[in-house]
Amino acid sequence: MSKSFYITTPIYYPNDKLHLGHAYSTVLADIFARYHALKGDDAFLVTGSDEHSSKIVRKANELEVGIKPYLNKIVSNFKILFKKLNVNYSCFIRTSDRKKHWPGAIDLWIKLKKADDIYKSTYSGLYCVGCETFLKEKDLVGGVCPLHNEPPQNVTEENYFFRLSRYKNQLKEIIKTDQLQIIPNKRKKEILVFLNDEVEDVSFSRPKSVNNWSIPIPGDDSQGMYVWCDALTSYLSAIGYPRDKKLFKNYWPTACHLIGKDILRFHAVIWPAMLLSAKIPLPKIILVHGMLLSGGRKMSKTLGNVVDPELLIKKFGVDAVRYFFAAHIPITTDGEINETLVAERYNSDLVNGLGNLISRVLGMAILYKTPIHTGPDFQLVLKQNPWYSKSLDEFDLHKVTNKILEKIQTLDKKIAKEEPFKVIKTNKTQAHRLISDYLQEIWTLSQLLKPIMPNTSQSIQDAFKYKKKPILFRRIS
Repeated sequence: MSKSFYITTPIYYPNDKLHLGHAYSTVLADIFARYHALKGDDAFLVTGSDEHSSKIVRKANELEVGIKPYLNKIVSNFKILFKKLNVNYSCFIRTSDRKKHWPGAIDLWIKLKKADDIYKSTYSGLYCVGCETFLKEKDLVGGVCPLHNEPPQNVTEENYFFRLSRYKNQLKEIIKTDQLQIIPNKRKKEILVFLNDEVEDVSFSRPKSVNNWSIPIPGDDSQGMYVWCDALTSYLSAIGYPRDKKLFKNYWPTACHLIGKDILRFHAVIWPAMLLSAKIPLPKIILVHGMLLSGGRKMSKTLGNVVDPELLIKKFGVDAVRYFFAAHIPITTDGEINETLVAERYNSDLVNGLGNLISRVLGMAILYKTPIHTGPDFQLVLKQNPWYSKSLDEFDLHKVTNKILEKIQTLDKKIAKEEPFKVIKTNKTQAHRLISDYLQEIWTLSQLLKPIMPNTSQSIQDAFKYKKKPILFRRIS
């Protein structure tokens, strides 16, 4: 019987094109979902768009277009990019979807209200327009938001609040004991340190006079839901909450939220507290990846340092970009990305490494008429390579790609040592045996690459089927 595997990405603001940081999160999630599907699990990947931001209203007004037409165009571009990245999502959830999403957000709000965890009060403090988040003085660097390099606004509003402070001690115990597992451990420690300080209740709504484009508060049309009960609930509504109890029950117990470290507190403090209040089971894992940096800083449209993923795809191909995401840096650390770095890894690992090896082995097999047979299926390859499953079950893509690269280099050295191109002149049987062994190792590599580089994997396997030498990668200067 197959197991369920439910993984989510953050849902993205549709106020402009997605940049490479967004592509990174989504491709990582796709790799893990593909791996689980290939090994026989019932995998479900959710991504989507957070559409009730006041920034969206301002952007649509600037362009003098309606909000819905503006959103539809931007979201269409999201989906086009994900298709180019070969992301095979199961559901694209939109928070403006009144049929799929709104019932979940409204139902959760009502549950929080019944638990006496929602109350009305006045908020006075700092608000970053770029983050669309209320900040504290301690969050600022030199008086400005460190992410957007802009001073926050002073805001006074009457809002609904969520009693986050009520759940501080319960959250500490849940996280300490890994009832909610936070990966890596340093992020878990970070949250526990945060919970040792005073935890304040959080603003949970905004006046409709500030943002009329939001889900109305049940029983109070003067207020609209703020991001917490709206955007975070998308993880539930995407799998049927509260519309489809069977679908929800199948996937939610296995939930893994893949996020960047910049939104960790939202997901590891506010979100589980909301679920505890509503008596909804917690997600299983929060997987926190590092940031892709550009010029040493997190990519941000406000900072103007974004890298366009479509340009990299056009130059190097989608599988090279996916490989770079998996191979360049360990998933839980930050790392610089630019065209030069991508080109270096592309030429060394894919052109000189994988591509050259496959061309060489299949070229010999065709030239010397060595029989070319397909090899074991993915499940058997998993059994033969237990390190692979262990690494991916622990979300260690860097270890997987390093091991694959090591296999490529080892096979290259083996061919250089055994010299089948010389053996064929004196012992054809032995030469064919050597080349057959190489072919089976190539086939195994094609299976190991399936979740990461699906097109390349298929090209290799097609080459076996049609007994041809593929040209996978061309050197780029």
